[in-house]
Amino acid sequence: MFLTRHSRQKLHPLSNPISLLTRHLSSATGTCTGKSTSNSKLRDHYSFKPPSSLSPTPQNPNTNPIKKKSKPKYRPPSSLDAPKKLRSDLPFDFRYSYTESSPTVRPIGLREPKYSPFGPGRLDREWTGVCAPAVDPKARSVEEGAEDPKLEEKRRLMREKIQGAPLTNAERKALVEKCHRSRTKRQIQLGRDGLTHNMLNDIHNNWKHAEAVRFKCMGVPTVDMKNVCTQLEDKTFGKIIFRHCGTLVLYRGRNYNPKKRPVIPLMMWRPHEPVYPRLIKTTINGLSIEETKEMRKRGLAVPALTKLAKNGYYGSLVPMVRDAFIVSELVKIDCKGLERSDYKKIGCKLRDMVPCILVTFEKEQIVVWRGKDYKPPENDACFVSQREMFDSPESDSKRSVEGHDSTDESTNQQGLYSGDSGDDDE
Repeated sequence: MFLTRHSRQKLHPLSNPISLLTRHLSSATGTCTGKSTSNSKLRDHYSFKPPSSLSPTPQNPNTNPIKKKSKPKYRPPSSLDAPKKLRSDLPFDFRYSYTESSPTVRPIGLREPKYSPFGPGRLDREWTGVCAPAVDPKARSVEEGAEDPKLEEKRRLMREKIQGAPLTNAERKALVEKCHRSRTKRQIQLGRDGLTHNMLNDIHNNWKHAEAVRFKCMGVPTVDMKNVCTQLEDKTFGKIIFRHCGTLVLYRGRNYNPKKRPVIPLMMWRPHEPVYPRLIKTTINGLSIEETKEMRKRGLAVPALTKLAKNGYYGSLVPMVRDAFIVSELVKIDCKGLERSDYKKIGCKLRDMVPCILVTFEKEQIVVWRGKDYKPPENDACFVSQREMFDSPESDSKRSVEGHDSTDESTNQQGLYSGDSGDDDE
């Protein structure tokens, strides 16, 4: 008992490990919380400095914290904020499609209230529901937007200025070789909508890096390849230096300057199709109702002349129909798998180019009638051959130049020509 008392008296309070650990923890906690502890040696022995996140007061009170910039509040667009109108001096009317819409055909109405596909107030030309005319920028109706004959002369002068001297056969052959599929992947797809307005901007973007660009034409526009070639040269001021089936090579010209490219305002969305007159009427001209019904039944029963593939090349369709009319008065074309709007456009082109009379579009078939007094056209130039020849600029006579084929459809022959395409026959 005496020994126990003596040991208790001699025992130092810090010699107890439990009390020592408790005192260290309490001193550390007091230091972290900002309370000064007299018997804590952490600050002196280990130079302990608490982080600023644990300190009640910042270590450097003079430094100002960086304030993040607050994002501006969203404000919906308003018609009061009038943007700067874009002005374009291109001498032609702006249309959604230049190959699939004809300026000679006037619509009978509009499906929706007309609005500009370029955006409200973004162009100095007024949208008429079909086009933005270049003659009168403030024209508000289709009738007022008639094209001025002076614009054709202005386009011709601009094209001659950009093209410069004609290419030689060697230069043309070198450009076509550069556009070969094995040489470059640069290509523009021309599909069911034909040559659209925004495609003009793509052409000039390609002309920044190459003198010529390759086109791959598919679908409805290939029925009238002459119109495609004409519109390409007319709207881009370029020159077609090679054509084989649906493959074209468009040259930009000797004097073309990418830094002085024309201003092409882009369409932000596709405009609504206007209402056109019906292609097929209740009765065919010159026939009664019973004769019309009988002809439609006969037309659907005859064998199909050909079956059109989706996104195929239809350049030989018009001569096929003309040849078939020599032995038969009714011709049927199978269009299964195609969009209804596509084979309606094909029927409209056949009506104007063959010419013929549309009978029916039922069961995804195009049935046409040659008419009572059918005469095949002679020396008609409304369509081009599969491969066209260019006349050499070195001589007045037209001749062909043999060389390596620059398309993936042909083998080892090449046809080059340098003649301008004719005017649009539509």
